[in-house]
Amino acid sequence: MKKIVSILMCLIMVVVMFGCSDNLTIDNVTYETYGLINQDDNKAEFIKYKPCWGNIIWGVILFETVVAPIYFFGFDMFEPVGYKTDVRI
Repeated sequence: MKKIVSILMCLIMVVVMFGCSDNLTIDNVTYETYGLINQDDNKAEFIKYKPCWGNIIWGVILFETVVAPIYFFGFDMFEPVGYKTDVRI
């Protein structure tokens, strides 16, 4: 039983450590994270985004709380990582 609890605690710690997404600042312009609700406002067409798997996992784990999935899926699901290589600015 102690092994199962310690394995679960380790998994939770990994999810907590990797569950945060960050904004990205390039040339004094800050590009924010976006989700399903605010993608029209925050998503830049020439910026490459990647899914933030920690936040997606937290949204699934905390789906019964209603508030956490709305935040994670609605506002903080994708994080900027840099410029797209195929778009000319």
